[in-house]
Amino acid sequence: MSQAEPVVIWGAGAIGGTIGAHLTRAGVPVTFVDVVPEHVAAIRAGRLTIEGPISSFTTGGPAFLPEDFSGRHKLIILAVKAHHTEGATRALAPFLADDGAVVSCQNGLNELVIADMVGRARTIGSFVNFGADYLEPGRILYGLRGAVVVGELDGATTPRIQALHAMLRLFDQDAILSDNVFGFLWGKAGYGAMLKSSALTNDSIADFVADPKRRRLIVGIIREILSVAVADGVEPIGFDGFDPAPFMANDAEGIDGCMAVMERYNRGSAKTHSGIWRDLAVRKRQTDVAAQLAPVRAAARRLGIATPMADKLVALITAVEQGQREQSGALADELGALAP
Repeated sequence: MSQAEPVVIWGAGAIGGTIGAHLTRAGVPVTFVDVVPEHVAAIRAGRLTIEGPISSFTTGGPAFLPEDFSGRHKLIILAVKAHHTEGATRALAPFLADDGAVVSCQNGLNELVIADMVGRARTIGSFVNFGADYLEPGRILYGLRGAVVVGELDGATTPRIQALHAMLRLFDQDAILSDNVFGFLWGKAGYGAMLKSSALTNDSIADFVADPKRRRLIVGIIREILSVAVADGVEPIGFDGFDPAPFMANDAEGIDGCMAVMERYNRGSAKTHSGIWRDLAVRKRQTDVAAQLAPVRAAARRLGIATPMADKLVALITAVEQGQREQSGALADELGALAP
């Protein structure tokens, strides 16, 4: 991967737009692809604005709708919602060089879907936990720094992963090159289940974590998800104050300490609510909860493990999406009632 070759950001919303804008500002040639015409026009006109406490600047660059894109490219950073992964990968595949790679800067275990479609050799794993929100065309809130991790799916240290890591350090100087990227992804699956659960209510993430009424729910669903990872031979890795170990060991004191750190971490964010909550309460659109949890639930079924809380969480979020239920503490109560 030569720095002279443009990096393609496919999906220039909260995650992709934030990364792409920072790389552009650092002098990396970036081409943006997005499905929102007004957003594409803003980027092309030099009106991609990053705002918030972490950084504040305006930039831009070449930007296209997928149907107007062309060429073959060696590096495509995919940053769409999990439930759009298959469609986006199908759309970008003709533009991926034979020796190129797709980097999944998404929430969920989407590397599995991408690898099935373009091949494992052309798939790179990534984990991101920074807080950002797409506000409107041309405007993205960058509210909280968080872990940025990349790694080859087989854990190998290759020239391309070293080059990618060096480039991502231009975005976040603490970006990590890992030989266990799936450990981070499964760790995020556990932590992310708590974030998804908070979207059942209108509480901020920090308030949800701090509420004693939610402890049983939080501990129960995190343990449920992490138990699947362990059974599947994965060692979940912690990040940004979240430590899977006490949850897996059912260490009450350790869990207390971890939850206190998670509360402080989220109190320090200008992004107060999860992206799932924003999809439900603000953007009034389908979330990617079901898609993010699909590979977790599939692994559980393969391993003969019950996931009643994950199943219920998907059902409750789906009911909100379809207008059958409203976000409230009562929904969280229903989910928490299933916790051991």
